[in-house]
This record gives sequence, structure tokens and C-alpha cells, in this order.
Amino acid sequence: GPACERISKAALEALVVTNTIPQEKNMRDCSKIQCIDVSMILAEAIRRTHNGESVSYLFSNVPM
Repeated sequence: GPACERISKAALEALVVTNTIPQEKNMRDCSKIQCIDVSMILAEAIRRTHNGESVSYLFSNVPM
């Protein structure tokens, strides 16, 4: 729909999204959309869950 147009016209500096859903086309259409990579934190959460370690550790000790 008209989301990219509305974001472009909005009084905001940037709209930050994650790369959990592909955003390449939207980022080409709207310069205000910025994407951050969450693959490393998701991988660490999976590893910690698999090993029975604390996942809450990630909230205070992993830089974004």
C-alpha cells in the first residue's frame, strides 16, 4: 500500500526495522527506513536455549 509514501512524508528521522523480514525493496523506495541485523543475537539466544543457559543475559550484556 501507501506505507513508504506515508513514512517518507512523516515527521520522523528514521524508521528502524529488523532483518527478520526482507526490507530491501522498501529501503530502496524510502530513504527513512533503516534495517538492523539481528542474526547474531538470535543465534546466541538459540545457542543459550539449547545449552540450558540464561537467555535473559542477552538483555543486559549483548550490544545492539
